[in-house]
Amino acid sequence: MGPTRGERIYLCPSCSVPPTRSPRVPARPLGPVYRGALSPGALLLALLLAVPTLAATEPTIVVGAKNFTEGTILGEIMAQTLEQHAGVRVERRFNLAGTKVAFDALQHGAIDAYAEYTGTGLREIVGDASAVAGASDAFARVSRAFSEQYDLVWLAPFGFNNTYVLIMRAAHARELQLASVSDAAAHPLRYGMSHEFLQREDGMPGLLRVYGLQTASLVGMEHDLAYQALADGAIEVSDGYSTDAKIVAGNLVALRDDRNFFPPYEAAPLVRRDLLTRVPRAAEALALLAGRLDEAAMRRLNHRVEFERREPADVAASFLREVGIGVEHATGEVRSRSLLALLWQRRFITLNLASWHLLLTGIAEALACMVAIPLGIAASRKPRLASTVLGIAGVLQTIPSIALLAFMLPFFGIGARPAIVALFLYGLLPIIRNTVTGLRSVDAKLIEVGLGLGMRPRQLLWQVELPLAAPVILAGVRTSSVINIGTATLAAFIGAGGLGDPIVTGLTVSDTNLVLSGALPAAALALVVDAALGQVERWATPRGLRIGRDAT
Repeated sequence: MGPTRGERIYLCPSCSVPPTRSPRVPARPLGPVYRGALSPGALLLALLLAVPTLAATEPTIVVGAKNFTEGTILGEIMAQTLEQHAGVRVERRFNLAGTKVAFDALQHGAIDAYAEYTGTGLREIVGDASAVAGASDAFARVSRAFSEQYDLVWLAPFGFNNTYVLIMRAAHARELQLASVSDAAAHPLRYGMSHEFLQREDGMPGLLRVYGLQTASLVGMEHDLAYQALADGAIEVSDGYSTDAKIVAGNLVALRDDRNFFPPYEAAPLVRRDLLTRVPRAAEALALLAGRLDEAAMRRLNHRVEFERREPADVAASFLREVGIGVEHATGEVRSRSLLALLWQRRFITLNLASWHLLLTGIAEALACMVAIPLGIAASRKPRLASTVLGIAGVLQTIPSIALLAFMLPFFGIGARPAIVALFLYGLLPIIRNTVTGLRSVDAKLIEVGLGLGMRPRQLLWQVELPLAAPVILAGVRTSSVINIGTATLAAFIGAGGLGDPIVTGLTVSDTNLVLSGALPAAALALVVDAALGQVERWATPRGLRIGRDAT
């Protein structure tokens, strides 16, 4: 007599009693099994992309900042001024990876405002390479172009011009008798420039054309790492900013732009026009900052963050009180110089960042499992589909993380959504591959026995194949999760937060301990998740297989 309706048949090495044979039932295709399994993942992904953020409430104003010290300080000054004088809640999206990411985020509404420079707007964004009569001319032209082309508004400048400069070690410049860029053009030097500067028309391409620079070598590197490369003698020339505190502190010298190649770079708030209508007091609040900062003051604020180890928010609060705008008292707290002391000092911050980091990765992995496992089931049945699916997933895996995140900005904005989508895509390959491998490794004799007992294809999949393949599938989930925990640190470049924030900030201010305060918890989190999933893998392994493994 066969099993009654609803009775479960176990076909695995842990069974001690042979199963009862049931009447033969014609086999049915497995298509509905994996097509049906795809629907929850597709639904959850659609719901995720439909909501603006993971936060419970929308902030009134989102202020962004590019990933360098001065950009973060100006972002904090703008944010605190808006909070105190416009009476709004401000969300900060700092450490955005350069001009393109910040501008795209503003243009597509992911942020409402950030600090930009007139020369950058005119040359890099608008593409206006014509001669500039002066700071007023640059501001008037960039304001008009942005209003007409992008419907964005430049507010009154902060009061300082932070132009690009070429920098060298002062001793080396004296040795070669170099005082201007024209002097440097006569020598084949080793140049190490920031990646953005290498691409900008008002950067290296224009300098090579106007000055005819000779280069013994020309490499791109992270801007803040270039200072260390200069100190070590690995490069001889790099690009810098005139308000950079590291120029004086690092015994560097700025070469004079004797052909006036660089246009004025006045810093000013750049905002969306709809912000001014949505929050009318925002323009009044930011107008309080007009003309409040000169170059010396900005250099002093940069020095406080980079060399006195103070937090940008604290430095901004001090400045606002000094000029009579702010009402908040600065804490005066500085970052500890000892790694252990810094980890203890930031313990609660790290806990919050780790929780958010885990949430981002967890959502992405859940989505990846909902899509990758059904795809793996389908691919295990059809070799052609397997090669196609694995090929596409493999190509996605090779796309550089920053490039993929930047590509998603026009579609998903900045923050959690593009980060989750990117992590979801990166998580597919290990899970799909292991699902295919696990199902194909199931002993064909067990499949034949199941069919002989009259098991339906759905029963065979859920009661025989998946239980036996579970250890291999879960190993893929473990691999995917560990990789994504590391990859998620790069999400800080698009304002997604997590443990990447202290890493990016540490690189910006050349603080190795601050970098480690994000890197070490991220590594620890990966180990904890791997160990936890290892226990899940053991629990999901059929008892007979566990006994066999333990015996060996």
